Amino acid sequence: MKIIILKDRLKEGLSAVIKAVSENNNLPILKNVLIKIFDNKIKVTTTNLELAITKTISGKIIEKGSITTPFSILNGIINNLDSDKVDLESEDKNTKLILKTDNYEAIIQSSTEEEFPIIPKIDNSEQYLKIDCNTFNDAILKVLNCAQISEIRPELSGILFDFQISSLKLVATDSFRLAEKTLFDKDFKSNFSKGFKAIIPLKTIQEVSRIFSNKGLPGQGGSVSDGKEEMNIYFDSNQVLFKTDNLEVISRLIDGNYPDYEQIVPKDFKTECILEREGFMNAIKLVSNLSGKDNDIKLKNKKGKKVMEVFSSAQVVGENHYLIPIKTKGDEFEIVFNWKFLLEGLKNFESEEIFLGLNGDQRPFIIKSQKDFSYFHILMPIKNS
Repeated sequence: MKIIILKDRLKEGLSAVIKAVSENNNLPILKNVLIKIFDNKIKVTTTNLELAITKTISGKIIEKGSITTPFSILNGIINNLDSDKVDLESEDKNTKLILKTDNYEAIIQSSTEEEFPIIPKIDNSEQYLKIDCNTFNDAILKVLNCAQISEIRPELSGILFDFQISSLKLVATDSFRLAEKTLFDKDFKSNFSKGFKAIIPLKTIQEVSRIFSNKGLPGQGGSVSDGKEEMNIYFDSNQVLFKTDNLEVISRLIDGNYPDYEQIVPKDFKTECILEREGFMNAIKLVSNLSGKDNDIKLKNKKGKKVMEVFSSAQVVGENHYLIPIKTKGDEFEIVFNWKFLLEGLKNFESEEIFLGLNGDQRPFIIKSQKDFSYFHILMPIKNS
């Protein structure tokens, strides 16, 4: 293998695949990156056996071939080079990678492609869902912070992908909070013949969000997606593949059944409130400065009052409260929440006003927009001792 490539192109490729590099000391080959010429394209790939990421980068191909080399060494060199162009060449039966610039040369002990794990292929490459990268990423970000790695309940360690031909629901929960975002068929194209459900691991979704987002890669000024790029999403019985023209992320799915969360979504409410979102968020930020170790704040409203009190106290530091105007109907309430969870939920909305639906201090509480019904956030109160 022999190629000439711009340093920034190689840097972009390594940045895209960095999160699939494993630190498994029992399988040191997983600490490597595979560089391969395939279909006259330069591909860099890493895998931790659960997740594999492949980035296609441009460069001048002089001689085809492949090599796998320690990721951290190559990445460290590339990030500290002052030259624009890099020559990469494999030697000694692909066990050494020679890296050259005008004033630098390195010989890196490497391995052959045969020693690198085989990257899995999706069984079903015919049926897919096509969606704009930014649209998908925006939807993911609305539910992502409600997922949490759980060894006891592995099905909660991912995002539910509920596809029903004319809609796609993305759902996440850690059993204390839950978020659901619905995309409709105007937002995507698909040739799936029937609906299905799959649980995509949290780490996979985090990587998809990172590398397919319009914010670009860490350390890069550019953007992976220009706002118009689309991805295809493929599924088989135990894998999912996210694919664009120059990026592929393939991952195992989580085996198991997602909780029947719809039964806990409140439909009727003892108390309904409408209030200004930014003002509510500012009140939480202010009052939380004197909250206790459990990050608890109390929301209170007396029947007939047009204000809600946001209150917190801690025995050592003191107490404070803030009054914000609300429109309310139904029962008065006094309810305690984890302010961090509540604030994270509010940040996912864009509307000026939000709707709060409450059913006492022991039942799930829902946050919705008055205008966008495609998204809601549910939060369990803290037991008021």
